Amino acid sequence: MEKIVEQGLLYDFYGELLTEHQRQIYEGIVYENLSLSEIAQEQGISRQGVHDIVKRCDKALMGYEEKLQLIARFLKMKGQIQEIDALTRSYEVNEISDKELYCHKLRQIAAKILDEL
Repeated sequence: MEKIVEQGLLYDFYGELLTEHQRQIYEGIVYENLSLSEIAQEQGISRQGVHDIVKRCDKALMGYEEKLQLIARFLKMKGQIQEIDALTRSYEVNEISDKELYCHKLRQIAAKILDEL
């Protein structure tokens, strides 16, 4: 996964677990695309201080994901919902004519989702 996308996902899921100061700095890097120097000047700290905070935040956020696996579950469930959508679209345009096969496939995907909840 591209680093900035990964940082954004990690922050979306676990950002509230950071301190307010850490959130401000991390948001500057991830969402506002500010440089370390710009954030350092805005926060009144050194460029190295900003770098260290970002690295600590990355490590903490990745640690939360390793333990909780919320993003992994989210992405897996998103894929399963996309499968349901694709099946439904195929059924609507008559690519799937066997109603029993269609229902069986939907039940299989639903069972996978329910098993993970």
